[in-house]
Amino acid sequence: MSALKSVVRLLAVPALLVAVWWTATEGSTDYFWPPLRTIVGTFDDTWFHGRLTSDVLPSLLRLVAGYLLALVLGIGAGVAIGSSRTLRAVLEPVLEFFRAIPPPVLVPILMLFAGIGDGMKILVIVTGCVWPVLLNTVEGVRALDEVLRDTARSYRLRRGSRLVHLVLPGASPQIAAGARQALSVGIILMVISEMFAASEGVGFTIIQFQRTFAIPQMWTGVILLGVIGVALSALFHLAEARVLRWYTGLRRAQREG
Repeated sequence: MSALKSVVRLLAVPALLVAVWWTATEGSTDYFWPPLRTIVGTFDDTWFHGRLTSDVLPSLLRLVAGYLLALVLGIGAGVAIGSSRTLRAVLEPVLEFFRAIPPPVLVPILMLFAGIGDGMKILVIVTGCVWPVLLNTVEGVRALDEVLRDTARSYRLRRGSRLVHLVLPGASPQIAAGARQALSVGIILMVISEMFAASEGVGFTIIQFQRTFAIPQMWTGVILLGVIGVALSALFHLAEARVLRWYTGLRRAQREG
């Protein structure tokens, strides 16, 4: 029964929004705001007859590559900066400067150095995704309990053991928060990177539909991006629940106590 309630809570708002959209556009004659029935009717022909492998899959592969690279760079640099007051003091102004630059602005510059291939698109995703991960990792490492740090020093744990058994587990809730933010940023940048000098991808295809006034097909692309976002978010929550099982159990025990 509880599982049924969870499913109902999860699907209630999306179902309501779809119903409102369907009802509001059912009799629409506006060329740019077609009925949802028409959009849904063109979804299969638009995406499931060739474009799934020629456009959707390459976009997802670039997103995964850029996102994973941003995680590695963000966590590695974040641990180093968060563990050193000197390094943090030296790099903080530089980090704040680069964090303030919107990643889409860097696309023309990255095109000059990386060309217009997959490398450029992956770099665009990395430049946007790395900041939430890095900054949250820095804060997570800084917030580690000093008693635990002192205990690790007392037992003379090696740096590698300290990293694996103290720093990364202790900072993991903050790291997960940054990774969650980075995933949303990555999806946005995946689309933006494909709007510049591209020949395939979800973003490129949506722009082509818009330029050729294939409006129902354009709307199917928007819906597809929403579905991809929901699916990736669900996968992330599953991974997060497994990695942070100790943390959620501790929080639950604290609340019950």
